[in-house]
Amino acid sequence: MFDFDATCAFGLEAVLARELKALDLQDVRSDNGHVFFRGDFLAMARANLWARTADRVWLRLGHFPATTFEQVFQGVKSLPWAELMPRDAEFPVEGLSHGSQLSSVPALQSVTKKAIVEALAGKYGAQTFPESGARFPIRIALAKDQASLSLDTSGIGLHKRGYRLLTTEAPIRETLAAGMMLLSYWEPGRLLVDPFCGSGTILMEAAMIGLKRAPGWRREFAAEAWPSVGAEVWREAREEVEQLFDRSSKLRISGSDGDDQVIRLANQNLARAGLEDRGVTFRCRSLSGLATQTDYGVLVTNPPYGERLSDRQQVEGLYGEFGRIVSPWLKTWSAYIITNHPEFVRCFGVAPDKRRKLYNGMIECTMYQYLGPRPPRQ
Repeated sequence: MFDFDATCAFGLEAVLARELKALDLQDVRSDNGHVFFRGDFLAMARANLWARTADRVWLRLGHFPATTFEQVFQGVKSLPWAELMPRDAEFPVEGLSHGSQLSSVPALQSVTKKAIVEALAGKYGAQTFPESGARFPIRIALAKDQASLSLDTSGIGLHKRGYRLLTTEAPIRETLAAGMMLLSYWEPGRLLVDPFCGSGTILMEAAMIGLKRAPGWRREFAAEAWPSVGAEVWREAREEVEQLFDRSSKLRISGSDGDDQVIRLANQNLARAGLEDRGVTFRCRSLSGLATQTDYGVLVTNPPYGERLSDRQQVEGLYGEFGRIVSPWLKTWSAYIITNHPEFVRCFGVAPDKRRKLYNGMIECTMYQYLGPRPPRQ
C-alpha cells in the first residue's frame, strides 16, 4: 500500500474526494488543494484515468523535519529510491519552499539530487547514472521547516485530455469544467445548454461524464513507463475504462457561440474525442437567438469576464441581456454560471441560490448556482 496525493484547484476538493471515493479508494481525506488516499498501483492508475477534477496524482514518499541541508540530505537518502527507480531512471527534481529557513530552491534541488544519487549508488554499485530511461519527476516541498517528497505519477497535467488541441483566447480549464458539471443537477437525459460554449470544453466534459468515458482514456502517464509498476496494472485499468464506456446512448447537449470560427474548433474537438453522433451539437448563434421550449433543462456556462477596463461596459450589457432571456427559464431550469466579474448579479438581475468560490487557472471566480426544481418522476 502507498500514500497518494491528488492535487486540484481550490474549491474542488470536495468534488474530487467524492470522485475518489466512487472509485473505492481508501482513506480519502481532503485539505486545501489536496485530496489524499491510500492504495496499490492499480488504485493509482485508476485515479489517473478517472479523476476528472484532479491536476496530478503524486506518490508520497516521505515527510520529515528540515531546518538544515544536512537534514534534507539524510532524510532524502533514507527513502526507498532503489525500490521504485531502475539504474537508468531519469529523475529531475523540482523544489518548493514556503515559510521555511531553507529558502534557496536551487540549493534544495541540488542537495536532494545528490542524496538520491548516493542512495542509488548503494544499491547499484555505481556513482554515475545515465538517466536515459523512464522519467520519474520528483518534487521536494518545504513548508514551515517540514519537507515532503513525492513522485509525479501523471506526467503532463491531468487537464490535458487529448481532445483539445486548439482553444479559444480564454478557455476554461477542463478540470474546472468537469467540476462545474459534477456540482450541477445535470444528468443524462436532461437537456444541457451552454450559450457561450467557446471551443466546447464544458459540454465535452459533460458528454464524457454522461457516457462514462474516462477523461484519461486517450493519453499516457509518467508511471506507465515505470518498471516497478508494470504493464499489467495499466492493462487492467484500461480494460475497465473500455468496459464502462457507454457506446450506445445519445445525449441532449447543445452549445452555441456567436463566432463561427470558434464553433468550428468545438466541432473539431468533438471529432477528436470520437463523440460525434452522440447527441452533442454546436452551432453559431448570437445570444439574442437563445430560446427554449423545454422544461427542466440545465444551463452551465463560462461567459466573457470583461477583464480589460475597455470591455467592462460591453460585458455588463451582455450580462443584462443574458438575464432578461434566461430569467423566465429559471422557473423550471437550473443554471450554473462562472465569472470573476464583481457586478454579475446586479447586471444579470436575478439573485443566485448559492455561490461557490472556484479558480479558473489563477483567476478567482464565483460560480453562481440557480438550483431550480427537480424534474418530476417519470
